[in-house]
Amino acid sequence: MRHLLELMDGAVAEVYADLGLDGFRPRFTPIVRVLAASGPCSIRDLAHAIGVTHSAASQTVAQMAKQELVALAPGEDARQRIVRLTRKAERLLPELDAEWAATTAAARALDAELSYPLSRLVDEALAALRNRPMRQRIELPKRVGV
Repeated sequence: MRHLLELMDGAVAEVYADLGLDGFRPRFTPIVRVLAASGPCSIRDLAHAIGVTHSAASQTVAQMAKQELVALAPGEDARQRIVRLTRKAERLLPELDAEWAATTAAARALDAELSYPLSRLVDEALAALRNRPMRQRIELPKRVGV
């Protein structure tokens, strides 16, 4: 699965480079899309919206801030940070929207070539893991004498 993701993300990263968006990473896209659609929000809300951990969202936001794609401001309390797109990111939205549409079409075409759609399989796997996490599915043999 990791190899499949590397192949797909690598190809998308190449498209970003072809568009002159060097350094823009595929993992930035869900955050940009949420912020463009909903406006500024907390890292916690971003994590929930894109289905990742708070830590993963925070790390991605930090990378995006280094590239001046997002800006951070304090929230209602000292622990909360509000993320918003910068003007630089807003100027990229038309290109990112076009890339997103092209990538979505390519993913649909890939699904059509497979005996079972990858997108459906991924959705089913995620639902199954929400119902019963992988850790609960792993049964280790009992250790004797420990």
